[in-house]
Amino acid sequence: MDRCEKYRKYFTKECLMGPNSFRLLDELLRRSPAGVSFDRTLDLGCGMALTSVFLANETPAKQVCAFDLWVSATDNLQRIRSLQLEDRIIPIHGDAMDMPFAHDWFDAVVSVDSYHYFGAKKGVFAEKVLPFVRKGGQVMIAVPGLKEEPQGEMKELFETWAEGDDALTFKTVRWWKELLEEECGDRCDIEVTEGECFDAAWEDWFNTGHEYGLRDREFLNRGLDRILNFVMMYVRKR
Repeated sequence: MDRCEKYRKYFTKECLMGPNSFRLLDELLRRSPAGVSFDRTLDLGCGMALTSVFLANETPAKQVCAFDLWVSATDNLQRIRSLQLEDRIIPIHGDAMDMPFAHDWFDAVVSVDSYHYFGAKKGVFAEKVLPFVRKGGQVMIAVPGLKEEPQGEMKELFETWAEGDDALTFKTVRWWKELLEEECGDRCDIEVTEGECFDAAWEDWFNTGHEYGLRDREFLNRGLDRILNFVMMYVRKR
């Protein structure tokens, strides 16, 4: 059974905030390197903590920190408590640029459809994320990205869709790999690849009927689907 189907009740405009984060997380976990420990897991940019619920249910995690800036910890606690997971998921409100954790604390850091908003610039990963990962720990990130840099009419279409600074957060697999290798290639094992769940993740979002989802469908049908992708990043701290 597709384990995402267990969470179908959340595939709604009230719960999804874009392409289906359950499918992105499922693929991110499925393709993760062997031997990853999830004992202490940070869900970085967890939104409504639904990805934290998935991590608690579908991995051996003993503790998941559901960390987000945009959604309050109190709101997330209500969802967590309703699912009887408050003994395993800790909701925390905070900024990824100033996280309150001890260094070398987490076995795994997972971030789905959020890292690009704050991490698409030099210095963030090495200075703001990696210190909190223990030696041998794993960081796994899934973000929307580009197959190639848009040119001509496609560039105009892309920038109309992405609107302003958001366009600057979409990067290619090569761009992300070069950034990570420059920052921490001497102390980490790095793999960056293209995701496989593009069609399914977007279709679930379209099917919610959310006004932004309907707008996204229009732009992807006009050709944006030829240049967009999802980027999957795996970084192991040596």
